[in-house]
Amino acid sequence: MKVLTRYLLRSQIGPFFFAFFALTGVVLINTLAQKMADLAGKGLPTRVFAEFFVYSLPANVALTLPMSVLVAVLYSFSAMASENEITALKASGIDLRRMVTPLLVSATIIAVGMFWFNDRVLSAANFRWRNLMMDVAQTSPLLALREHVVNPIPSSDGSMSYYLKAEHIDQATNRLKDVTIFDLSNPDVKRTIYADSGRMAWNRTRTDLVLILFDGTVQEAQLSKSGSFQQVDFQKQMLRMPGVSQQLQRTTDASYRTPRDMTVAMMQARIDTFTTQLSKIEKEQRGRPENGFMTPPKLAIGGRTVSYDQMRTESLRFQIRDLNTEIQKKYAIAAATLVFVLIGIPLALRFSRGGVGMVIAVSLSIFSIYYVGLIGGQTLAGNGYVTPWLAMWLTNLLFGTLGIFGLWFVGREQSSGRGGGWGEWPRWLRLPRARRAERAAEAG
Repeated sequence: MKVLTRYLLRSQIGPFFFAFFALTGVVLINTLAQKMADLAGKGLPTRVFAEFFVYSLPANVALTLPMSVLVAVLYSFSAMASENEITALKASGIDLRRMVTPLLVSATIIAVGMFWFNDRVLSAANFRWRNLMMDVAQTSPLLALREHVVNPIPSSDGSMSYYLKAEHIDQATNRLKDVTIFDLSNPDVKRTIYADSGRMAWNRTRTDLVLILFDGTVQEAQLSKSGSFQQVDFQKQMLRMPGVSQQLQRTTDASYRTPRDMTVAMMQARIDTFTTQLSKIEKEQRGRPENGFMTPPKLAIGGRTVSYDQMRTESLRFQIRDLNTEIQKKYAIAAATLVFVLIGIPLALRFSRGGVGMVIAVSLSIFSIYYVGLIGGQTLAGNGYVTPWLAMWLTNLLFGTLGIFGLWFVGREQSSGRGGGWGEWPRWLRLPRARRAERAAEAG
């Protein structure tokens, strides 16, 4: 059995790492594509992009590692069954259920490691990733000005104090031609600057934008004084726009954490705090006489009237459910590696002749059902329809039960490891290519 155990474990390594790197790469590219618009055009250093990549990786690994386990099990066992290795092992008197025990043990070890990873590494990475994205969002965009368009120039406080229009912009040298600037920095003064040409630059600390303008005029009118207007011609003028920062200001005080940023111990401590507050409110409500002077005021929320205490109670209960759901989610996703082994082996042995198409189709189907189950369960638990434990573990229980029954039946002696291909699936579940091949064979 030691030789067989080593052989089974070695057969999983290649498919596992191939699926892991392929799936992680695809998910990571999708993440980068979605968030690249938030990073591009802000003059961020390369280090920030590297941080974004590193902090995004743990979330992708937490998703793709259980998926890779399923792909490896489906591929390796379907290949062994199609090459009659399973039949030979069963003919030698080896019990299939005992044969897969080392894989279940390995999957359990991976599940324990995944829980530690999700609890410690993933929560810390999510915390830093969220702070990084908040800092990036507060960074003023790099001035990618467009020609013939009035371009707003935001300052660090979010206000639009300056607007710039240029008929020609040289992005390489930051030179401008036929420049018009609308200065709204002073609400009492309306100032418009026209220049034949200009050049953009930054101050030494790169916090202010400096425009050097040539051969133009400044027209200024005071709104508080009727008829007040003046025009000044210039050959060279420097206009400083403060607060148009191109630097990333990193957060120094980031103590607040969302449930996704917290470890199980942190969430449990917060649950205990909320539970204490909830008990205190309920105790105060029981000790308060009805229709008394101390009755809290009523609030109209969502078309219904609730008391202030009732609103606080509902808020605390929602936060407790949210934290409990996140705790159960960490455990459930980690246990998915074991569940995927349980359901992957009987599926691979039953439909071994499906080949790579079977592996892809079954993997995508199980991933989709599992993902929808997690998202739907989280919504139901948040609204209080089901308990957090049931919401997060229902999909695991379903797949795990099916996997145990499947292992029991394929492990029976009268069952053949040489399972069917697409032809044993219901007609409506078969791939279009398989249906066309079946109709061609019937016609021939």
